[in-house]
Order: sequence, then structure tokens, then C-alpha cells
Amino acid sequence: MLTEPEFARQTSGSARRVKPTILLVGNFLSGSGFNRGVCEDLAERLAQVGWPVITTSKKPVRPARLLDMVWTAWRRRNEYRLAQVDVYSGPSFLWAEAVCAVLRRAGKPYVLTLHGGALPDFARRWPGRVRRLLHSAAAVTTPSRYLREFFLPIRPDMRYLPNGLSISAYRFYLRRTCQPSLIWLRAFHQIYQPSMAVKVLAALYRQYPGARLLMIGPDKGDGSWQFVQRLAGSLGVAEGLQLVGAVPKAAVSQWLEQEDIFINTSRFDSFGVSVMEAAACGLPVVTTAVGELPYLWQHEVDALLVPAEDPEAMAGAVRRILTQPGLAERLSRNARKKAEAFDWSVVLPQWEELLLSASGKR
Repeated sequence: MLTEPEFARQTSGSARRVKPTILLVGNFLSGSGFNRGVCEDLAERLAQVGWPVITTSKKPVRPARLLDMVWTAWRRRNEYRLAQVDVYSGPSFLWAEAVCAVLRRAGKPYVLTLHGGALPDFARRWPGRVRRLLHSAAAVTTPSRYLREFFLPIRPDMRYLPNGLSISAYRFYLRRTCQPSLIWLRAFHQIYQPSMAVKVLAALYRQYPGARLLMIGPDKGDGSWQFVQRLAGSLGVAEGLQLVGAVPKAAVSQWLEQEDIFINTSRFDSFGVSVMEAAACGLPVVTTAVGELPYLWQHEVDALLVPAEDPEAMAGAVRRILTQPGLAERLSRNARKKAEAFDWSVVLPQWEELLLSASGKR
């Protein structure tokens, strides 16, 4: 990992080049109490190294956000040369289609960044729409090798660009031994299976009555938050469960430092930023082997991978960390090493090179 002075020297050459104004289209919602998006970090980092940046949208209400994205892309078309658009599945895909239609009308090249482990299923249902959108872009990127592998037949030049992480913001503590204190950090939505985390806690209670689970993340409004509370009561583990809700990005490291083992229960994942944050802090990671995660993490080396929707298997993996000599330390040390490879000092120059190349295309 580069030090700050080394990073400054590495980027100083590109900083002297003329950098065009770029429009970043995504969910910039941290100011409204939502989790901070990767697009917000990218916008901030690009601005720090001299890129003029326009962003959209901060509107928390979905219809207003779509209108703001489309209107900004058209109204400010004379102010930017290039756009970068985040692409997700479901209704969000329609937003990307609408914004890109405006960008084409304005004659602006754009880079698409594919997110979300559910995007391949969406592409199977709507192959024509997905193909047309990907073919229309000057470049296509994704932070997921899983998604890149799936979409390579459509865009053979698709670029893998991982999400960046500011490693210096996460204090590393080597876990040589662990207590049955778990932490879960995702949004409360069924796609992330928060109820599975409660079932893992219940399974551990049989052997470790003092086990605890800290769950952090915003309520996405699909009933998952309430169901977790009811489930904890019915399984008799309510005393060991703490629900925190959303926390500021700057406070994530402080919360992670309080516990010993990180569990990730998601059904789909295209990168897993929270998993990487936990690794940066040195927490041994137990995660479902879905989407990008088995591409990113090596079982028994820097994480323990278990089948999706199998709380007993996850509880068994946690027991191994608690009882198997040397396992916690190996996972902790190697997880931090993996996270360091995704520091912004490594990732940002790749973004700059791609954007400068794409800015001259139509």
C-alpha cells in the first residue's frame, strides 16, 4: 500500500493533465440517513486529485431522484464532457436507461458501472434491454469479477475496477483469540437475510449462553427490521441482540472494533463493502459464498465461506474460530492484507486512466 506522499507523487503526473468535468450519476444519499454509497467516495476522491465533478442525485424519494438525474444530465449538458452511471437491477435499471437516453441525446460519452448480485437474474429476464444499454456505453466497469464473468459475452472489453477503501480510516487489531461477540453490518432488507444472523446467534446460544450479536444498518422498509425483533424473541435470544440502525461512514470502524467476528448473510453480493471494512479492521470473517464473495475471499485463508441460507453452517464456522488454535489469527492477519490491496491509492489511478480514455469517445 502506498503512503500518502507516495500516492501524491504517483498521481501528480496525471494531476497536471487537463481533466474534463465529469457527471457522476448514482445514489448520493448519506446526507439523508442512508448508507454512504461507493459513488460518493469516488466523487470525493476524484475531486481531491483535480477532477471537476458534478453529482446527481441527493433526493431521498425515488421518483424525485429519477427526475433530478434526468434533469441534471440535460440541463447541465454544456458543463461536463463525460458521465459515469451506476447500474443496478430492478426499477433502478430503468433509471439508468432513462439517464443514458438523455446522455446520448446530448452527445455525451458515458461509463457504466454494474452493481448488485441480482443483476444477472435481471439480465436473463430482460436480455435485450441489458444488451442495448451495455453496447451504448463508451466503457463498462464493475467492482465484481462475478459480474464481469457473466457479462463478458456482451462486452468483451468490460473492465474490473474494484471499490476503493481508505485503509487509514480502519484501525487494525489482530485477533489472536475471539469471544462469541458477532457483528453484522448491512441494510435491513431480505436480500441481505438479517434473520439468518439471528438464527446463527440462537445456534451459538446452545454452547455459549453469553453470545451476543450487534446488528448495524438502515431499515429499508420491507419489514425485515420488525421480523428480526420478533424472531429474536421467539428464539429466546433477545437479550443477546443489539440493533443499532444506520451509522455514519466515519463511525463504522469504531463499531467494528467493539466485536470479534464479522458475519455476512447476504443472498446476493457484487462486492461486499462492509465485508472489506471488517477485514480492514482485522475481524475474522464468516460469509455466505454468493456472487462476488467466493471470487474475492479464499476459504480457510482470509475468510470462512458457508452456503447461503444455512445458519447452522455459519454457526459451525464461528465455533471453529472460537476453538481452533491459530485460525482466528490467520484469518485476521490475512483479511487485513487482502483489504490493503483495495486502498484508494491503488484503485483511483485506474479510474483516472479509464475516464481520460473514455472522455474522448462518442
